Amino acid sequence: MEIELPSPPKVGMVSLGCPKALVDSERILTKLRADGYQMSPDYAGADVVLVNTCGFLDSAKEESLDAIGEAIAENGRVIVTGCMGKEAELIRARFPQVLAITGAAQYEEVVGAVHVAAPIPPSAYLNLVPDAGLKLTPRHYSYLKISEGCNHRCAFCIIPSLRGDLVSRRPDAILREAEKLVAAGTKELLVISQDTSAYGVDLRHASWPWKGGEVRAHMTDLARELGKLGAWVRLHYVYPYPHVDKVVPLMAEGLVLPYLDIPFQHASPRVLKAMKRPANEAKVLERIRSWRAICPDIAIRSTFIVGFPGETEEDFDYLLDWLDEARLDRVGAFRFEPVSGAAANALPGIVPEEVKEERYARFMAKSAAISAAKLAARVGRTLDVIIDAVDEDGGATGRSKADAPEIDGEVHLRDAGHLAQGAIVPVLIEEADEHDLFGVPLPLR
Repeated sequence: MEIELPSPPKVGMVSLGCPKALVDSERILTKLRADGYQMSPDYAGADVVLVNTCGFLDSAKEESLDAIGEAIAENGRVIVTGCMGKEAELIRARFPQVLAITGAAQYEEVVGAVHVAAPIPPSAYLNLVPDAGLKLTPRHYSYLKISEGCNHRCAFCIIPSLRGDLVSRRPDAILREAEKLVAAGTKELLVISQDTSAYGVDLRHASWPWKGGEVRAHMTDLARELGKLGAWVRLHYVYPYPHVDKVVPLMAEGLVLPYLDIPFQHASPRVLKAMKRPANEAKVLERIRSWRAICPDIAIRSTFIVGFPGETEEDFDYLLDWLDEARLDRVGAFRFEPVSGAAANALPGIVPEEVKEERYARFMAKSAAISAAKLAARVGRTLDVIIDAVDEDGGATGRSKADAPEIDGEVHLRDAGHLAQGAIVPVLIEEADEHDLFGVPLPLR
């Protein structure tokens, strides 16, 4: 049975007034688009309409009120922002059905009003971040989106049809946002996108002024500059393009966390070809070995799909053998499910559900055994741990450099009631299981 993905809400915009108001409208729409909303060119297709008003002259106020009235008549769900927001009583007296009124340049307020009026439906297939969302993460870590969309056309994925081709943010804008986050208390920046390795391709890797020099719109250059901000920098959704090799030395230097999140999806060349994914698994193993030679502590996490159409027992055994050799640190798996609109739905060789379940169980057992062995090797070592929570019984929960929030393992600490959330402390690892580490904090070095 195909999964019907929820459609993101659509927002219409009526922008009035001067160029500064137009820039405000652009910023609002940019933020809403980044949050997953689509834009509507007309009233009929919009779930909510924004009217960015002008109040400089009486004639401009009348034009704004006329625009609000038209939007209510044509759509009925209207949020008012801009200069006339200062005259909220006047607006409400004439149009009591207006959903919300905000003032000029109040970007967060108007975006928040849109989220209330037309919430984004949660979907594990569409969202890049955990269900808690960007604004609900603890203060000490923040997600940093560097691009939107994707140029790949993988058979199992419909993201390009939903979000379009790759659109990268300017590197200076990303770095300014990162600086503000770090200044506000962020200790860990989690770099996300649909394809982090492709960052800047659409900008032709052009350079922008930054701190008296220049920075290229390129993953390596961006990672290096982010690493200078003093926070942990964790790279997610990295495709194994050749230039990824140049990021690993930055990890060895300590500028970037020794952590790569690479969605391999499978190892069998035949299945990878059907998925429309790169199919050079032997070369990937060679590169993993070279990465570990440069940065021995590098942690590699990945996700895989089992039961893809046409996957044979031979293909699946190949995947398990590849895992034995790759020895990845963190591994997740999904049973293939047909998503409406995906090219994979038309492929022959549908794998029965019971076979998918059996393969999934074998895959997870294999990955758990590898994880247990790798974590056991850390017992007796001292690792830096970022504290996510402190409990009332004197314990604490944190993560090592090898663990991203929500998706990887944790480090459970005893005798840690004196620690604060967001602190980064040395921890002596005393025990390990299949997924987590256990230890005790040491005095700060």
